[in-house]
Amino acid sequence: MKKEVNAIGVACPKPVIMTKKALEEITEGVVTCIVDNEVAKENVSKLAKNLGYEFDVEKRRDGNFSVNITKGEGDTEEVNVCTPNTFKDMTIVFGNDKMGEGEDELGNILIKGFIYTLTEATPFPATLVFLNKGVNLTVEGSEVLEDLKKLEDEGVEILSCGTCLDYYNIKDKLKVGEISNMYTIVEKIKGVTNTFRV
Repeated sequence: MKKEVNAIGVACPKPVIMTKKALEEITEGVVTCIVDNEVAKENVSKLAKNLGYEFDVEKRRDGNFSVNITKGEGDTEEVNVCTPNTFKDMTIVFGNDKMGEGEDELGNILIKGFIYTLTEATPFPATLVFLNKGVNLTVEGSEVLEDLKKLEDEGVEILSCGTCLDYYNIKDKLKVGEISNMYTIVEKIKGVTNTFRV
C-alpha cells in the first residue's frame, strides 16, 4: 500500500504527526511525506529511524523533499520525535566566534556557555546562522562542535555563510551544518517571528 502526506508549508511538529498517523493507518507499505524545509525533513527522517523503518530522502525538482518510509508488517514501536513546542519560531545569528565585546577570553567562555545552554533548554531555536567570524564555530577545531552536533541531531538547522567560509579559507573544514548563501539566510531571518543576534 502507498500513502502520500503533503506537509508543504506545515510547521513542526505537524509533518511528523501527519506521517506517524499515515504509518499507523497501514500494516505495511510505503508512506511518502513531502516537506519543504530541512527541519521537517530531518524530523520525519528521525521518526522513521527511531521506528526502525527503512527510509530514503529525495530532493525533488521543485526544491522540496520526499521522505519515503517503508513499513513492514508488525512494526509498532512507539516514538516521540517532535513534540509540541520542541522548536521555537526563532533564528539565532552568530556574527562572531565570541560573545559580547571586551576580553576575548571571557567572550570565548560566554559563547561556549551559551551554545551549551541551547542544548539543554527547549524549545530549541529553529535555525542557527553563522556569519563572518561566527563561521569559526562550525569548523574543525571549534570548541563547541559537540554541542552544535547535538542541536543538529535534535533537528535544529545550522547554516554557515559560504562567502564567509571562503573569505577565511576554511570551507573544507566545515564539520557541522550546511553551507548557505545570503539569500537563504535573509529568508530564514525574515521567515520567523524572532531573530536574536549573538
